Amino acid sequence: MRAPILQAAALLVLALPVTSSLSAQAPAGEDRLKRMEAQVSGLQWELDTLRKAADDQLWFQRLADVAVVDKVTYTGPPNPKGEETYGIRNERHPLKIQQYVFMPRNAPKDRKLPLIVLPHGGVHGDFGTYHVHIVREMLDRGYIVIAPDYRGSTGYGRSFYEAIDYGGLEIDDVVAGRDWAVEHLPVDPKRCAIVGWSHGGLIALMAVFDHPEKFAAAYAGVPVSDLILRLGYLGQDYVAEFSAKYHIGKEPKDAVDEYRRRSPVWNVQKLHTPLLVHSTTNDRDVNVVEVESLIRALQAAGKTFEYRIYPDAPGGHSFNRIDTTLARESRKDIYAFLERHLK
Repeated sequence: MRAPILQAAALLVLALPVTSSLSAQAPAGEDRLKRMEAQVSGLQWELDTLRKAADDQLWFQRLADVAVVDKVTYTGPPNPKGEETYGIRNERHPLKIQQYVFMPRNAPKDRKLPLIVLPHGGVHGDFGTYHVHIVREMLDRGYIVIAPDYRGSTGYGRSFYEAIDYGGLEIDDVVAGRDWAVEHLPVDPKRCAIVGWSHGGLIALMAVFDHPEKFAAAYAGVPVSDLILRLGYLGQDYVAEFSAKYHIGKEPKDAVDEYRRRSPVWNVQKLHTPLLVHSTTNDRDVNVVEVESLIRALQAAGKTFEYRIYPDAPGGHSFNRIDTTLARESRKDIYAFLERHLK
């Protein structure tokens, strides 16, 4: 975005009246450029917030017939990169997280229900109405569904965006969302599952690795599995997302242990939860080599789990989140797996 901004600003500077002092013009042009960049940057965050608010309204419209839809705010761990304000240190100021809540309208009133935690994907993504059909299927099967927009999600302004902690504190945000649901909703704490695709698949894996007592089952679809391998094949632009000053701050070659800590493939020894993994050989986002590496690591650690790698499934990275016959059949396998373990 910076190049178009600079071009527009340069045209404005050229249009300024010519004065007798060239030295006076340069600072004025630079100041105007800086102001324009600041204004455009601020507009970017405002438009992102507006987009999010508009999409939120679609949730209520598209699921009103089958669900009581709500959006709540709870707290996750403090942001260690936040600035101390009024003498209040970061550890005294937990980060606010927003979470979607979907309750089946036809749910029985006299018993607790199973829960699905559904973290979204994307390095800087959010839980959008792309997921409507999947949430509807889960509601039809009697699940309460929650979807946290953990730190780093889009639609909540710059400071929340830059609080990103991929494979780190975002996991705690999601688990805190599960704990909130157990405390405030008619949820059976022994029948909680976590389901995620892509980056959400990484979160699902890391959540059950670190908190096996809180989840009865986990599904990881096309999961990001090895950040060191992933950043190696995706190139420098992707590396920049992680090595940004407000994020990890270093590239994998300079922080191998830190990237390992955030990667499921290096944490498989902690699996104690029933797990199902899906991938496809034509995934152009999370290359199947990542998932194959995860599967081999789980097998080497002697873990019991289920998996399936589809051969060139139509849709690639989104193959079982779309509306094809194969996608629906694949999701039926997911629901059957969950039902076995959530009873």
